[in-house]
Amino acid sequence: MSMSNLWVILSSVTLSAIAQVSFKYGVSTITHMHDDSTIVRAFHLLTSPFVLIGLALYGVGTVLWLFALKNTELSLAYPFVGISFIMVLFIGVGLLGETVSVNKIAGTLIIVAGLFLLTR
Repeated sequence: MSMSNLWVILSSVTLSAIAQVSFKYGVSTITHMHDDSTIVRAFHLLTSPFVLIGLALYGVGTVLWLFALKNTELSLAYPFVGISFIMVLFIGVGLLGETVSVNKIAGTLIIVAGLFLLTR
């Protein structure tokens, strides 16, 4: 895999991870949806600024992913999506105050080991 393809893949994965965090933050800030209809709740979700940012980031990440797939085997590129799990773990803990458990750390280390094996 060329270095430029690696950068495209990592950029796509990073944007997708940031999009997930943006989604989580966006839906967490909506507090007045308890008694609303499904349509009203969907409207609130889809008009949240952070949800919209997440959708935009996913869009850009998807375009980058398409470029990556053009020049890289899917079976080599796709495992890099696992990096997003690692990113989301750290961002979730650092920015969202989520908890870290032994299972989360062990699962993350297994993902890292798998990525290492696949790139060798």
